[in-house]
Amino acid sequence: MDEDKYKEILVSNSEESYGSSYKKDVLELYKSYLEMTDRISSRRQSANAFFLTINSAIIGLVSYVNLGNNASGLYWVIGIAGILICFTWYRLIRSYKDMNTGKFLVIHEIEKLLPLAIYDSEWEVLGRGNDPKKYLPFTNVELTVPLIFAGIHFFVIIFSIQWCNMTRYLSGQ
Repeated sequence: MDEDKYKEILVSNSEESYGSSYKKDVLELYKSYLEMTDRISSRRQSANAFFLTINSAIIGLVSYVNLGNNASGLYWVIGIAGILICFTWYRLIRSYKDMNTGKFLVIHEIEKLLPLAIYDSEWEVLGRGNDPKKYLPFTNVELTVPLIFAGIHFFVIIFSIQWCNMTRYLSGQ
């Protein structure tokens, strides 16, 4: 979609053609849209908590089983599953980021119809996300977590492969 196409789509009626409740309705729609945006952020946090729990459980399970010195050559399967979970998590975070970016572009456009542009002003104060000294977008930090877990799962795979090779060597196969 053309970058500015959403601006043309957003305002479907002029104040004159809409009627006397235009400003009141714009404000109500704005408030409703902000609430929906907040709900997306809540769902995002719930998704992060879910994936964090799954990854922690996998690592805990592998550690627990390994404490009994029952190292298994099947850890690589668990590691691959963990990496796939991390990839899904990473893509979901990117999807939420893209969705929030779109929502805030729309919010900034709606604010042009209101007396105050609070979110657009805040974004300006924060350097529009381009100056990490002013603001480091949460997504930048958030995306590192699945990568860290994927790294841990990768090491589990390497450990599993080396363990299999070592046990084969020691057993003379």
